[in-house]
Amino acid sequence: MWGEHYGRMPELINPTTRLRTSFLAAVTEFRADRDYPVPWFVTDVDPQALHAPSAFAAYVTRVLGEREEAAAQAIGFVPMTTLWWAEGERLLGRLAIRHRLIPALEKAGGHIGYDVRPSARWQGHATAMLAAALPIARSLGIAEALLTCDDTNTASQRVIEANGGRFVDMAGQKRRYWVPTRS
Repeated sequence: MWGEHYGRMPELINPTTRLRTSFLAAVTEFRADRDYPVPWFVTDVDPQALHAPSAFAAYVTRVLGEREEAAAQAIGFVPMTTLWWAEGERLLGRLAIRHRLIPALEKAGGHIGYDVRPSARWQGHATAMLAAALPIARSLGIAEALLTCDDTNTASQRVIEANGGRFVDMAGQKRRYWVPTRS
């Protein structure tokens, strides 16, 4: 499925302290990017984790724990599997698969959310990352994944459609798509 293998091609891996330096550099890039809002996962990073290796390890442990119902509920989330898109020691992006939907996620957020670090954008990573995540979503019992994006985000629309997404409707300023998790 997904794991700790560090090859030469980008792949989805479990969050790991091994990529701390690259993760911190990506956070800096996201914060400096004036073209897009700072992703929620950046603001969700424990502030101490940005400075202390032990706090970063605790952050990684927390993120991995969010896959379990009790840990997710304790912080007000649904269970979700967070994965990092990495090539060797370089973090290129992150992706979260929410195991189930609640009404708020049905309108905005959906089952899968992804972010590609600014220096890695426009290289096909988002499309490949979503394609790699769909079988994982299927293994979590999600037959069709709901994905949403801003109406003005044509890049994300192309990513979703390239992965078989079919437009359903608009919920406010969000476009909603169903994406099959089987090809």
